[in-house]
Amino acid sequence: MKVLLTGCAGFIGSKVAEELIAAGHDVIGVDNLDPAYPVVLKEWRLRQLASRRGFSFRPGSVADEGFLADLWAAAGPFDAVINLAARAGVRQSLRDPAGYYQVNVLGGLNLLEMCRHRQVPRFILASTSSLYGDGPRPFREDQPTDRPLSPYAASKKAAEVLAYTYHRLFGLNVVVLRYFTVYGPAGRPDMSIFRFIRRIAEGLPIVVYGDGTQERDFTYVDDIARGTVAALDLSGFEVINLGSDRPVELNRVILTIEGILGRQAVIDRRPRHPADVQATWADISRARQLLAWQPQVDLETGLELTVSWYLANRDWAKDIEVGD
Repeated sequence: MKVLLTGCAGFIGSKVAEELIAAGHDVIGVDNLDPAYPVVLKEWRLRQLASRRGFSFRPGSVADEGFLADLWAAAGPFDAVINLAARAGVRQSLRDPAGYYQVNVLGGLNLLEMCRHRQVPRFILASTSSLYGDGPRPFREDQPTDRPLSPYAASKKAAEVLAYTYHRLFGLNVVVLRYFTVYGPAGRPDMSIFRFIRRIAEGLPIVVYGDGTQERDFTYVDDIARGTVAALDLSGFEVINLGSDRPVELNRVILTIEGILGRQAVIDRRPRHPADVQATWADISRARQLLAWQPQVDLETGLELTVSWYLANRDWAKDIEVGD
């Protein structure tokens, strides 16, 4: 297939690009290199893709309708669109809700309109476990998600609903993938695992909101990329969780990183943030059934690989700071 992949310089997007290329697809990657976190990390990811046969990069924003029209004219038609372009993060969305709406909702709408008018048959949308809030666990795709706890979650819910509308009205095949706490090498520096590894390695204190007993369904990025590419084979409208199905306490993650690095963390404990949930836990029955997908990388192995990447790139990665 010829696939348009948005957000290709992002953490998950760059891995999805690698998976698509390995599967023999031609990939047109789009990214606006948004400075929501240091762009040096996005540039590093792009360099890993630059020499790969079957990949080409076009800088631009999905929020720019003119850019998308020019892109289709120059590089289309496409057999599928995978939309990973997004502003991400729960706490950050409280500071710039309009920016999240612009990219996550209007940008997604622009892509849906292009698919409608340019006869693109398949659309994959990256969504988030944040939609489930403090709902009953494990989280199932059919439980209510209409009470989001952050502007980020609300923007992703709006994008999901729009995608369903285009499926219902125009016959677009849509798969919505709800990702659960993705981690791995070259990860997002605003997320806990990157921050913990960097700060423990450099002898700096780490900030933990709450007592550390909160649980997250940490999922290794390569597993997420495999599941995303597998979704290209589906038709109709589907919503699918991609997670590890094994929630882990934050305190255990810290202990594991300490053991790998051989250093003890200095912990600065602060009150739990009101937008944070106590636990996430994915029911992945549908992923197993529809995608024949199963996570393969356990937490300890994934953390070892992530720490190894950090140490190998420490000369520049140690300077990536995005606050707490």
